[in-house]
Amino acid sequence: MLDHIIAKIIEFRNERDWKQYHNPKDLAISISLEASELLENFQWRGSEEAVSEKIGNIKDELADVLIYSLLLANELDLDIQQIVESKIEKNKVKYPVEKAYGNKTKYTEL
Repeated sequence: MLDHIIAKIIEFRNERDWKQYHNPKDLAISISLEASELLENFQWRGSEEAVSEKIGNIKDELADVLIYSLLLANELDLDIQQIVESKIEKNKVKYPVEKAYGNKTKYTEL
């Protein structure tokens, strides 16, 4: 499924000759900018209020974050499944169940 989505994103990008703008630095910047636009939907609202009032915008901005993230992974020839699974394993060490269960404390303070 992910390969199909990535192929569609790349097709869209290539049809517009945008690859020239999609270097790792600019893709990382775009992820940050789109994440800020996602966050803007929650500004001055409670979580439930934001979701009920802004779900369409939230979906669009989240899609932008994901699209740029997938493009960056593709550009760097990263295996998305491998890097996500690797990060989960690192987090298991940082946040062992017996210390982290039901606790929002950062791993450095557990």
